[in-house]
Amino acid sequence: MKNWFKKVLTLLTVYYSYMLEYRSELILWVLSGSLPIILMGVWIKAAEGGNFELTAVDFARYFFAVFLVKQLTVAWVIYEFEREVVEGKLSPRLLQPIDPVIHHLSNHIAERFARMPFVFLLVGLFFLLYPQAFWVPSLANLVFFTLAAVLAFALRFLIQYTLAMLAFWTERATALENVWFLFFLFLSGMIAPLEVFPPEVRNVVMFTPFPYLINFPASILVGLPVDLTRGFLSILGWFMIFLGANRLLWRAGLKRYSGMGA
Repeated sequence: MKNWFKKVLTLLTVYYSYMLEYRSELILWVLSGSLPIILMGVWIKAAEGGNFELTAVDFARYFFAVFLVKQLTVAWVIYEFEREVVEGKLSPRLLQPIDPVIHHLSNHIAERFARMPFVFLLVGLFFLLYPQAFWVPSLANLVFFTLAAVLAFALRFLIQYTLAMLAFWTERATALENVWFLFFLFLSGMIAPLEVFPPEVRNVVMFTPFPYLINFPASILVGLPVDLTRGFLSILGWFMIFLGANRLLWRAGLKRYSGMGA
């Protein structure tokens, strides 16, 4: 176990150093996730003239939280894994004494640490430009938000990694990710908080994994009413479902893998 942690720590250090070489690109990645900030302006205007449960300040805080959650949970493992399979670069990873997913997970975690200074700068700029939205979350909300954000990242990474397994059967597994992202965009709470959805639609959406990836942690941070027990149990339930599917596809995929391009 000690040797395993040492290997993981080494990978984190290496990938963190690698990420620091691309600071300009990191800034662009952070800015590319600014869609919630754009939507914030739209919903603030809508709240001023519409009849919603949330006020303009509530919308501002919510979309700020969505921006923060999105920065913490972004994943791109499917693009890397597909390239490794198609180009045969997965072969040397299979010879190493650790599961290849550890490389991808270490890369994502290291990127989070490299990304956060730029995120904090944008957070400061946001409250400077819109001071009415400034608030201090309670300690309980902050703790539950941190836990929910970590679990949301784990679930989103696992979902994408499971879809990536299809690269063993097709060279365009990312095409399915693009379809998945459309549902994620509209049902996760990124476009609009679930509070503005019709109750019938909201009840159906809550049985999917999408709202627990964005809406659930964001709502906790800003103090909107959420069912914590249902939320955390749903994340764990979907995690176990995709984990089982992932391991089955991994074993079946390895039997088909031929090291093409190696």
